[in-house]
Amino acid sequence: MDKNLAKTYDPKSFEDRIYSMWEENGAFRAEVDKSKKPFTIVMPPPNITGQLHMGHALDQTLQDALTRFKRMQGYSALWLPGSDHASIATEVKVVDKLREDEGLEKEDIGREAFLERAWEWKRIYGGKITKQCRKLGDSCDWSRERFTMDEGCNAAVKEFFIRLYKKGLIYRGNRLINWCPVCGTSLSDAEVEHEDKKGQYWYFRYPAEDGGEGITVATSRPETMFADEAIAVSPGDERYKDLIGKNVILPLVGKAIPVIEDEYPDPEKGTGAVKITPAHDMNDFEVGQRHDLPSPSCISEDATMNELAGKYEGMDRYECRKEWVKDLDEAGYLVKIEDLEIPVGECYRCHTVVEPMLSEQWFVAMEELAKPAIEAAKKGDLKHVPDRFEKVYLHWLENIRDWCISRQLWWGHRIPAYYCQDCGEVIVAADAPDKCPKCGSGNIVQDEDVLDTWFSSALWPFSTLGWPEKTEDLDYFYPTDVLVTGYDIIFFWVVRMVFSGLEVMDEVPFRYVYVHGLVRDAQGRKMSKSLGNGIDPLEVIDQYGADALRFMLTTGITPGNDMRFKEDRLESARNFANKLWNASRFVIMNLQDENGEFLPMAGDDAALRDEDKWMISRVNDAVQYVTDTFEKFDLALAGQRVYDLIWNEYCDWYIEIVKSRLYGDDEEDKKVVRSVLVKTLKDMLRMLHPFMPYITEEIWTYLPKENDPDNPDNFLIKEKWPVYSEDKKYEKETAVLETAMEAIRAIRNIRAEAEASPKKKLTAVIVAKEARERLEAGERYIRDMANITEITFADDRSEAPEDVMTAVIDGAEIFIPLDELVDFSAELERLTKEKKKLEGEVARTEKMLSNPGFVNKAPEKKIAEEKEKQAKYKDMLEKVCQRLQMVEEKLK
Repeated sequence: MDKNLAKTYDPKSFEDRIYSMWEENGAFRAEVDKSKKPFTIVMPPPNITGQLHMGHALDQTLQDALTRFKRMQGYSALWLPGSDHASIATEVKVVDKLREDEGLEKEDIGREAFLERAWEWKRIYGGKITKQCRKLGDSCDWSRERFTMDEGCNAAVKEFFIRLYKKGLIYRGNRLINWCPVCGTSLSDAEVEHEDKKGQYWYFRYPAEDGGEGITVATSRPETMFADEAIAVSPGDERYKDLIGKNVILPLVGKAIPVIEDEYPDPEKGTGAVKITPAHDMNDFEVGQRHDLPSPSCISEDATMNELAGKYEGMDRYECRKEWVKDLDEAGYLVKIEDLEIPVGECYRCHTVVEPMLSEQWFVAMEELAKPAIEAAKKGDLKHVPDRFEKVYLHWLENIRDWCISRQLWWGHRIPAYYCQDCGEVIVAADAPDKCPKCGSGNIVQDEDVLDTWFSSALWPFSTLGWPEKTEDLDYFYPTDVLVTGYDIIFFWVVRMVFSGLEVMDEVPFRYVYVHGLVRDAQGRKMSKSLGNGIDPLEVIDQYGADALRFMLTTGITPGNDMRFKEDRLESARNFANKLWNASRFVIMNLQDENGEFLPMAGDDAALRDEDKWMISRVNDAVQYVTDTFEKFDLALAGQRVYDLIWNEYCDWYIEIVKSRLYGDDEEDKKVVRSVLVKTLKDMLRMLHPFMPYITEEIWTYLPKENDPDNPDNFLIKEKWPVYSEDKKYEKETAVLETAMEAIRAIRNIRAEAEASPKKKLTAVIVAKEARERLEAGERYIRDMANITEITFADDRSEAPEDVMTAVIDGAEIFIPLDELVDFSAELERLTKEKKKLEGEVARTEKMLSNPGFVNKAPEKKIAEEKEKQAKYKDMLEKVCQRLQMVEEKLK
């Protein structure tokens, strides 16, 4: 092994090697250890159909950072990985492959053969995303990897279903559900994405049965009129009091339907009258239940019109809409059309407009299950970070409807319900019964449907730990500590895990829900295939390294808010890694003799100088801050503090200050410098490790070993997290260094303003009272770092020279003689040239802006740009003339 880091930072040369080393040595393995506190995160299982996208990268980096932090704090930290079977998405993939490869539909080969193909597809493609997770640096316990359809999860799903069924919380009913005509399955409310889109309201007149004017109603879905069963008006609406209880005629169809009173219609909206179509609208269904109305359907499962639509039968619903409206208009029933924003529900998978459909399905009765989940948040047993998302969580639960859990698919957990074909008995059991318990018949068939994917995902925090068995893992690692998730799946997943955990474990499944936002593109748009603005994390890792991507993501996000993916921030993270690499290489080089052996270092009783105490204090302060912000899930602040500590305080200040000591002749002092350099670097690497695990582990391997019996492999991932100490505050020495640094920065700014070379030696007068003692104590730092040959301390400004440039710092004023800063002859020559150049620019813009041809023809933007340039050049010319006058005065 080389004795030092490579000259150039190249993450490709070590990231894969480091990960293999961790995995082969069991660095991610979590054990049941009663002497340690457990810390548990379950990974939101990515779909087996998926590829690692930037949302995954953010989600998993946050989880990994928290896990690495807790592991180093001494917890038995388990990050449990797995993947989701994703019923709809996977079935679509397998069906498409079957069509492309063999020209067959799934019905052609039958259920068993199709499921064999699906499992084969899972074996080939299902592990792809977990391999990609490794590239990111995920420190999951891969020995515990789970799949939502593995044997243990399947047993848990059956047990949960049976328990709820026996309690009357799962039932089968004929109710209105969300139906996706393309996926060919029902959807839960949470699987429907609602968006306002441009649409129309058509106003149609329904004539009275007795020949009167009748009633006008507005609808955004005229194709459902064939299934109308009533017209509802608000009680007390004076406009329609004479029509209540009478019938109106469905236009062109000729069917008589009643006018009823109900609380649902809003008298202020539209005409105040609403057509009631129980089979095609959720609210209408509820009205129909209250008034005992029939529920005929006019639209089939494939979104074509059925026999109820008469001559429109077989048409697509939107084709029918066009022809039906045209016919109604020609017959004189169309009153008017309004263009409005219409709320539209779409399938979350294929984005087809969902069709409300009356269907016999399995449901979870939610009212009783929701109550403990609401109470858990209100009591503080479950906390959201940030807490504003608790309102979203509670709103969803307090307004929840029964959950439709059956899906008309083959891939998934098949519903454990069996039907006797002879007597109609329904048997819910984990295994198929041999005979009907009611009539003894063996003619029994299982329900064809599978369960909603989220039914199994809801059990993830405890099914993965062994439930329904009482395992050691379940006893030790449950409840988990934090669930890291995007705000877009609070309803899908978080709510369901909470009520499921409370139902079977009598405890919340996690104590905190850490909610993060989405990764958007640089323009703030959501990344999507349609926009073509998606960014592949693996390509980013290939170009910049995983550490740069991780650091950019963790320091660019605040809890609950979206972040923008910007290339310059990625480059900044890469530059930071490069800075750390070069600084570490410098330190390692100075820790070794010419044979690459480590030189002796000072012990704990070392004679520390002020700068050593300052650096130790800054690291100590960062330990407290980073630990606190980690505990509050504010990883961006934690990461930024480590960045500032390494880049500004360690690299730009401490290393620069102590170089002269490293190159000096005092061997005992060299030991002190080496000791402080390596000890502070190690603590900084510990703090940076959760963010940038690869580079920190690689650097760690080149530093002196710790000889820790708890970490015989000397892996940074297994190191102890640094602990804040009151003994390392060194307030007096820190104040001296901070004041000296403020003075150095001020003098450097004066040099820059005067355009004086950093190599030019200067003198300074410092007028100070409050800060004098600190400045005198830090005089050598100011001399060395600001290239000052002589400093005069004065009590008031009268002792300062007349022609000076000044800077004010806290408790002091600094004066630098002007003639030391400026070579007046050279400055006269430079300013004269600058004046001539600016006069030319001013003349050019004046000529252009006084030209009628330009002013009358040029775009307004171009004219505004030229005016802006003119103002800028005039301002610059004025300043150059003032400075030129001052220089000429000096040379007289």
